[in-house]
Amino acid sequence: MEYFGDKDKKNDVVSVQLRIFAQGWTAARYDEQEVIMFDRLDDILIHYEELMQELNNPSVTEDQNRFRKLMKEQSDLAPIVEAYREYKKAKQDVEDSLALLEEENDEEMRELAKEELSDAKKKIEELEQTLKILLLPKDPNDDKNIIMEIRAGAGGEEAALFASELYRMYVNYADSQRWKTELISLSESGIGGFKEVVFMINGHGAYSKLKYESGVHRVQRVPETESGGRIHTSTATVAVMPEAEDVDVVIDEKDIRIDVMRASGNGGQCVNTTDSAVRLTHIPTGIVIYSQTEKSQLQNKDKAFRLLRSKLYDMELEKRQNQEAEERRSQIGTGDRSEKIRTYNFPQGRVTDHRIKLTLYKIDSIMNGDIQEIIDSLIAADQAAKLAKMNETP
Repeated sequence: MEYFGDKDKKNDVVSVQLRIFAQGWTAARYDEQEVIMFDRLDDILIHYEELMQELNNPSVTEDQNRFRKLMKEQSDLAPIVEAYREYKKAKQDVEDSLALLEEENDEEMRELAKEELSDAKKKIEELEQTLKILLLPKDPNDDKNIIMEIRAGAGGEEAALFASELYRMYVNYADSQRWKTELISLSESGIGGFKEVVFMINGHGAYSKLKYESGVHRVQRVPETESGGRIHTSTATVAVMPEAEDVDVVIDEKDIRIDVMRASGNGGQCVNTTDSAVRLTHIPTGIVIYSQTEKSQLQNKDKAFRLLRSKLYDMELEKRQNQEAEERRSQIGTGDRSEKIRTYNFPQGRVTDHRIKLTLYKIDSIMNGDIQEIIDSLIAADQAAKLAKMNETP
């Protein structure tokens, strides 16, 4: 493709400039939103450099709270600053290539300059999109640990077996991310399935990746107990809650009833020997939390309070989302527990996410925890929806 006119006009600077104008390589190509975006990026770059100067001051470590706050801010801004610096370098590469084309008579050098100009233009377009995504409002819960709750739905024992397989899928995925999992409560069925399992995933950014998993998961397969070979459909519900901290939710002790009892179920010598299990009842909401996975009553109590705090926080988040219905509709579902989000079809070997019309034919690896492609696709779809909504805003 010729960017700069016929060969007999290769030194026609006016022609070069006119074609650059036509392709939008001047400030006029930017609409008002983009001008605002680059003003904001300039401000971020200045602030980042001031931040780094402060962090390089030896006295900053004297106040550990402030030091941690500055480090967190630096970590959040670093990807934006790095992309913007790359963008500015690509813009400079465009200017350098244009200058070379104006001055150079050698045809080979001019062709090289055209290639470099084309590469820089492509990079600028890619970096503009990256910067728009990086500047999207960040979910304040994205960096948090999560509490996951999986319950067997319709389908009896088959639903309980599916719930246990989903649990193992998420544990394997957490292991692949080098996150730590911690069981909070478990209610087993008769043939090895889970009626309900609640567990925590500790890892930076766990909520940002797994928040889209909330909803109804459906499985279609022939159960082992089915003699006629008929395909059955069963469901399990998944709830993903950001771990709430003390500053997020304040619980009044007068609103809590605490009961202690002996743990029940299979577990060996340490089970049923002490009153280690804890049941919390939050009187205003009626939420009941039961924790028995630890040998110590104090440890079970701590786990129960962490789960209660996260449930109350999640209820508050859902209330806010309902109040912001328009914003919520512009995003991939992250909170509607009744929404059927995914189907796992074993006879066809496929997994389909209904929200983004994504179908993958690798059910075995997905059930073993290989869900990164699904997560990346959901994140990309959510970002695209937010960008589209932002572009609609006058």
